[in-house]
Amino acid sequence: MNRSHRWSIPALAATALLGSLALTGPANAAATDISTATAAPGITRHEEIERAKTWLTADQGKPVPYNQDHNWNDGYRQDCSGYASMMLKLPKPGPNTVALKDDGWTTPITMSALNEGDLIIKANSDSPKFRHVVVFDHWADAGHTKYWAYEQAGGVGTQYATHDYGLIKGDGYHAAHPRNLTD
Repeated sequence: MNRSHRWSIPALAATALLGSLALTGPANAAATDISTATAAPGITRHEEIERAKTWLTADQGKPVPYNQDHNWNDGYRQDCSGYASMMLKLPKPGPNTVALKDDGWTTPITMSALNEGDLIIKANSDSPKFRHVVVFDHWADAGHTKYWAYEQAGGVGTQYATHDYGLIKGDGYHAAHPRNLTD
């Protein structure tokens, strides 16, 4: 028996809408987050900071030099996001600053929620020269006006220094928690 189905215009529109939501909606985004999070092994905050310290003296007792176009001996890029990726054991050569923020490697947190190993990221710039990421270590003062952080910076290479990025209104820096931290 040959049956033909007649669909009403509202039924067709609803079906099309549900289909497009299934393809582009939150379920698809969640799959990206899960695959990204499982692409990196878990790491403790202590392990992350110990890895950070290795680049302070890895170049024959000197800091690893900064270079966006080269990878260090361990396979990670010698820039800020490559350094953060190395500390977190992310896939080599490491996601760039924008990917660290937007591709499921981190979740946004408030600056007041920062703990050792969390990231402070400036990714919303048209130029890579104005993007940056540092790894939070601890607050430098009781008023939380500065903090100690690990970073890979142009002109100096790897360093451990105090910063106020993210604490100045409108500077474009935001706090983020790496998804693969296990504690």
